[in-house]
Amino acid sequence: LEEAAFQLQQIFRIDISIALNILGIESMRAGHCRVAFTCFKLAADRGYSKAQFNVGLCYEHGRGTEKDLEKAGFYYSQAASSHHPMAQYRYARFLLQHGPGSPWDRQHKAVTLLEQAAGAGITEAQAYLGVFYMRGLQPQEKRGLKYLLQAANSGDAQSRFHVGVCYEQGLGVQQSLAEALRHYRQSAATGNRQAQERLQA
Repeated sequence: LEEAAFQLQQIFRIDISIALNILGIESMRAGHCRVAFTCFKLAADRGYSKAQFNVGLCYEHGRGTEKDLEKAGFYYSQAASSHHPMAQYRYARFLLQHGPGSPWDRQHKAVTLLEQAAGAGITEAQAYLGVFYMRGLQPQEKRGLKYLLQAANSGDAQSRFHVGVCYEQGLGVQQSLAEALRHYRQSAATGNRQAQERLQA
């Protein structure tokens, strides 16, 4: 009986959190940012990862509350620890730009989170990792190209442009101007200015 009561409490807690998060989303859409933030915060403080992510966004962008990057980082970390992919990406970016601790520790943790987010299909994380591995102190071009291709295949025009650069310069792949042109054309077709300029050159 105690176990059943505990299970009911858990379900009730989760259902309220889901309802509060949905109410927050609807309030944000209606332009009621303070109400939205309050709803997100109530659900986040009950441990609901989607609401924790939304609170992080509110703090990062100053929607419904004062802008506070430290608090944004805290809520992103909470959601990331529950395997929320977009929170993993946002918290990784926070760690790289504002995080505490030594640069090496921050970078190591951030890359782990970015790889988890990329593996879950977050295009932004794939694109970020692609550039990161291409431009790092010790470039890993094949690895970078792998992530750039993932992001490009998810529709990211900037990553498609970078793939073209890889083929043009032979970075992580056999040099091929024909392949470079193909990627530049695809990127340019979506309005990417760098790709358009590269094609003209």
